[in-house]
Amino acid sequence: MGLRQGGRWLGFLGPGMVGKGHMGSWWLAAGGTRVRSVGQAWQRAAAFADRLGLRVGEVMRFSRNFSAELRAGSGRPATEVLVDRAGGAVPIGYGPAMRWNTDDGMPYGTRSGTRVPAGRAKNIALAWLRARDRMPTAGDPESYPGHYALHTLHAGEITGMLSVDAATGQVWDGTWHGTYIATGRR
Repeated sequence: MGLRQGGRWLGFLGPGMVGKGHMGSWWLAAGGTRVRSVGQAWQRAAAFADRLGLRVGEVMRFSRNFSAELRAGSGRPATEVLVDRAGGAVPIGYGPAMRWNTDDGMPYGTRSGTRVPAGRAKNIALAWLRARDRMPTAGDPESYPGHYALHTLHAGEITGMLSVDAATGQVWDGTWHGTYIATGRR
């Protein structure tokens, strides 16, 4: 995982390593206990969020992992983390949270000063889904630093998630999480 502090590149972090950025440590080691529920995933994400001065919002359960949004005290989305089902490790989420997060992510490509508006991000997501003959539609975009996260929906029910880069409009499909199971908040 890459890390920046105040625009300065600090390098890569891997599993079990700890890095310090302006938001603190970027990895919570496995707790050794299998994470089976949204509530348990919320607790693991909260242990990580507390160290960063953030709070946990929504937690989504998938067949391969849990994905949790972390929010600033103002309620603004800050980043997304994963919670490993096997042992409870909590890293910053792979993909958009690392690659596109303009506050704390890994430098990736050229970031323009242009920001894709939220309405356009939703239209991009819808066109992307239609081009793949997928039944889901896209929910309202949630604005993270450098990207938008959207639920994919079918008949009004959440089926998964995808992200849209706020600078380029590139789509990152969240199917790598596995099959969507449930969502919860505390």
